[in-house]
Amino acid sequence: MPNLNTGSPMEETEKSQKGMVTIYSVMGCPHCRQAKSRLLELGLPLREVDTNQHAELWLRVKQLTGRSTVPQIFFNSVHVGGNDDLQTMAPEKLEHLVHLVREEPMPPDAPPLPVEAHLEGGGNQDGENKCERDDFADMVAEFKECGVIGNHRKGLKVYKNSFTGVQLLDWLEREKGLDRSEALETSKTLMDRKFFNSVPRKREFEEGNALFRLVEHGPHSALNAGQMAACVPLQAAELSEILRNMMLRLYSDHLSADGKTVDYKAMSQSPSFERYCELAVQLQRLDLQVLSRAEKLAFFINIYNALVIHGNLRLGAPKNPWQRYRFFNYVSYLIGGEVFTLQDIENGVLRGNKKGVAQLLKPFSKSDPRLQVALPQAEPLIHFALNCGAKGCPPIKTYTPKDIDSQLHIAAEAFLEEDDACRVDADKGEVKLSQVFKWYRGDFGDTDEKVLNWIVNHMSDSPKKSCLQALLKAGKFRVSYMPYDWSPNSKD
Repeated sequence: MPNLNTGSPMEETEKSQKGMVTIYSVMGCPHCRQAKSRLLELGLPLREVDTNQHAELWLRVKQLTGRSTVPQIFFNSVHVGGNDDLQTMAPEKLEHLVHLVREEPMPPDAPPLPVEAHLEGGGNQDGENKCERDDFADMVAEFKECGVIGNHRKGLKVYKNSFTGVQLLDWLEREKGLDRSEALETSKTLMDRKFFNSVPRKREFEEGNALFRLVEHGPHSALNAGQMAACVPLQAAELSEILRNMMLRLYSDHLSADGKTVDYKAMSQSPSFERYCELAVQLQRLDLQVLSRAEKLAFFINIYNALVIHGNLRLGAPKNPWQRYRFFNYVSYLIGGEVFTLQDIENGVLRGNKKGVAQLLKPFSKSDPRLQVALPQAEPLIHFALNCGAKGCPPIKTYTPKDIDSQLHIAAEAFLEEDDACRVDADKGEVKLSQVFKWYRGDFGDTDEKVLNWIVNHMSDSPKKSCLQALLKAGKFRVSYMPYDWSPNSKD
């Protein structure tokens, strides 16, 4: 067999070859990175299409391939499959395909490409030019430095970094020249815009000795706290997409060539990460009450996935059950004036305020203002979109409100195609499932039969689906659960 890697410069190699390898991928996908690395080793001209940026093309690719996972690889118009198919391909078959690309031009039935093909992403990935300073930001900044904010006692409890309603009103009259009614309306506006909250929590601004605290001064450890959100809030969905794409690009830039590890240390020192943190501060003052179901799904899935990586950057990846418990109950963002941990987002918002794994209570009490944001019931499909940072989790991508349901169905199909999610042994009548179906069984059905029927209804057509349907029809099957891969993907 000839040496497939010629060792010549890439530019000269591409000039001497007539065809093209096309790889459909998504930023931050380890399997995509592995496949791309192997293809570059072969010295072949490569065009990469980010399916997250070109959803309309992905539907056509899915029709061509019958698969919902990335990467999908074509040598000219010959579909090879995914990363595993490429890595395990017989040498003689690979040699034939390499010869095809080198000697044959792209045929008319070549796989679809965007009008302006590019390697990855598009749009405003860095969140630049997205800050229009709020009209009240300078006023709040002045108030913060005026010496009024301090410690106040109520009963036995001391509230640090707090101020009373009357202190704010007096300052507005004295320093801003407002009469009492104007000062009162301005104070209500500042609270409505989530520059400050009441402590203990109430719903409206009150004159007198009622206590308040700037949102940035809250006694919490949210990763985006500590400074004021001075920009006019963007739409929640728009901001979450920008943040998610920024984090995906960071993640992708620091993912190893073999797709197995991430250099979180270098990632945390990147100027791009500093820009991400600056923009994440703007989550503090979003209005979550106006979000539709689709907007909530897209927003909180994107923010959860970005927050997992942010948590790894700041605290390190959890390595044992206790660290994982603390990580998911501690790592948080300040969003819309409220603190949301990873557990709060997953179980409180996206699962309709249901108990999570190892939780004794529901995330939100009846009096918790965050309960107003929770979905009315659990959405099972979120389990295939949330990425927990471990190697066994679903692929990473960015979600949009417009097509959220179809995007979630694609994520479920992609997950269920993989053998580490669902294996069917027709001869033994055994179905092996991911632990996800055990941990969140109530979201999929209260019996094995209902869970398997749910899975069948969300699978793409395949031999595995046909086998599972046959087992269900016969009524003879046994369900077991495979070990979950919690190994961290951080570079040592």
